[in-house]
Amino acid sequence: MRNNFQLPQAAPLMSANGWRAFIIALIAVCVLAPLMNLFVPANSFFHLSDYAVALIGKIMCYAICALAMDLVWGIGGILSLGHGLFFALGGYAMGMYLMRQIGRDGNYKSDLPDFMVFLDWKTLPWHWTFSDSFILTLISVVAVPGIVAFIFGFFAFRSRIKGVYFSIITQAMTFAAMLLFFRNETGFGGNNGFTDFKRILGIPIATQEMRMILFVMTGLTLLAFFLFARWLVNSKYGRVLQAIRDAESRVMFCGYSTLQYKLTIWTISAMMCGVAGALYVPQVGIINPSEMSPANSIEIAIWTAVGGRGTLIGPIAGAFIVNGAKSWLTVVAPSIWLYFLGLLFVAVTLYMPGGVVGLIQQLSKKLTGGEK
Repeated sequence: MRNNFQLPQAAPLMSANGWRAFIIALIAVCVLAPLMNLFVPANSFFHLSDYAVALIGKIMCYAICALAMDLVWGIGGILSLGHGLFFALGGYAMGMYLMRQIGRDGNYKSDLPDFMVFLDWKTLPWHWTFSDSFILTLISVVAVPGIVAFIFGFFAFRSRIKGVYFSIITQAMTFAAMLLFFRNETGFGGNNGFTDFKRILGIPIATQEMRMILFVMTGLTLLAFFLFARWLVNSKYGRVLQAIRDAESRVMFCGYSTLQYKLTIWTISAMMCGVAGALYVPQVGIINPSEMSPANSIEIAIWTAVGGRGTLIGPIAGAFIVNGAKSWLTVVAPSIWLYFLGLLFVAVTLYMPGGVVGLIQQLSKKLTGGEK
């Protein structure tokens, strides 16, 4: 007898509408934004101000973190409340390079960063040895968060720590790191961190052209990570990861090593946050231990939940929605921002478990059903 059994075909990376939206986003980042900022007159309605460029660039960095959180939480079922640490580690790695780029243009006219001269340090600490190399800095941006995540995740997952207990220890991890970086003797600038950056690759940062270059690089990185996440989720690895999220014991019974899958996605997610932190620092102009605060890590989870975890596009939308509201409310009514954020998270949890994307999908199905 002929065996007509066929394996199911792999799902396409994106639908036709998805590719259209992706191309529109690509054009907006690479063409429209530079034209509106650099060439459209400042008094024109279509001019994109430097403030808007900086704000959108910062939110795109946050969106990368939200996407990374969705991979580990929405797809892998692992709720982390410590992703702010990986974001900050990538930022500090880039900040060390930017501090070395200041050279003798600092207040003390020394080859050492100003805070080291102030603390009467004579030489650079050992962990600053290769901070003047841009290539090694790029490697550190990915490697340092990845190594920290791998070591932490290996012992946590091997000990079968999961659920709320895992979330608590990730929050404890980032809080401990924050206290460590606050200490002056660690060589990371203490409470003030790193600031007053001058150049990157010898090119001044405080120019309109450089800000736009950083903006475009951030947008392209976000889009590239989105494609990577789509590919990962649609692969066999992604399907196993979702099975682990839904029924880990059954996956183990089928012979899969869940430790390897969870550790891999955990490390990849941390490395993505490190890249986001490295892009964030030159655009914002400062990095300090407050970026490691537990509240920042909780906000990353909120962006993911508001947008719709497990959807990939939802967390990106959530990062823009929440941070856009934050930038507006902190100016109009700064005293109610935290109350609004808490209320938003409670409302999403109770009434929109699928987030904004889930709500849109439900409305779309109702409209389609109504037409029939």
